[in-house]
Amino acid sequence: MTGVPRPSLTYRTEDGLRLGALLWRFGPGWRMISSAMLGGGIGPREWVLNAQVAAGYSRMDPVEHMEALGPGGPGVGMMTAALVERYAVAADGGAEAVATVGLGVPTWAAAPEGVADPGLPAAPESGREAVGPAASGSAREVVGAGDAEVGDAGVCETGGRVPRPGTINILVAVPVAFSDPALVNAVMTVTEAKTQALLEAGFPCTGTASDAVCVAVREDGPAEAFGGPRSVWGARIARAVHRAVLDGAGDWRTRRAGTTARFRDL
Repeated sequence: MTGVPRPSLTYRTEDGLRLGALLWRFGPGWRMISSAMLGGGIGPREWVLNAQVAAGYSRMDPVEHMEALGPGGPGVGMMTAALVERYAVAADGGAEAVATVGLGVPTWAAAPEGVADPGLPAAPESGREAVGPAASGSAREVVGAGDAEVGDAGVCETGGRVPRPGTINILVAVPVAFSDPALVNAVMTVTEAKTQALLEAGFPCTGTASDAVCVAVREDGPAEAFGGPRSVWGARIARAVHRAVLDGAGDWRTRRAGTTARFRDL
């Protein structure tokens, strides 16, 4: 296996909310760099978890929380308030990218001190959405209909509405080895491509304040020395991330417009 494995999707109930989690089992032979609290930094990793958590997440043990949700062993655990089922995927020349996109609180990285991020108006979301390609053609969603569940920020099972935060989590995998400096450069490339996609999608922001990234590369083989957007593999990473985030942002906007319209019709 040289690329991103197919993720498993599971659900759990926490604090009265139905929350999803995506798990990619890479297995041995991979090195990863990540900004995640669990498994962050650089080192051998065998799995990546992207777990939805409730809005206003305030647990003081996030590392232990992610460890409990993971399969054990060395891995990366990322958290988001976005619907992980709606992940967007893209590939370019062997580089693969997966993004879960939530934009309830878009931010500029360099914001004035003491000025809160304005965010977007809350919108309700209830019921489970149907499986299949999203409007963008590359986002995934869940199947079924019936009981209320969490939306981007969350609609609790009892029907109560809460604010809608957002997080953009990105997973990238390439089938070659990278040096440590090239891995750091690749994270910069991912972030630049993400911001380009958001601006092109019409969101005036650099991302959200809680975004996370993970880049997975092979342990063995000649190590690529560069990961910038004009290097061979950096360019492929950039194009894959740009496409995944652009699709994810478009899908998020479409769903949000639909739920807002339904709310107005109530």
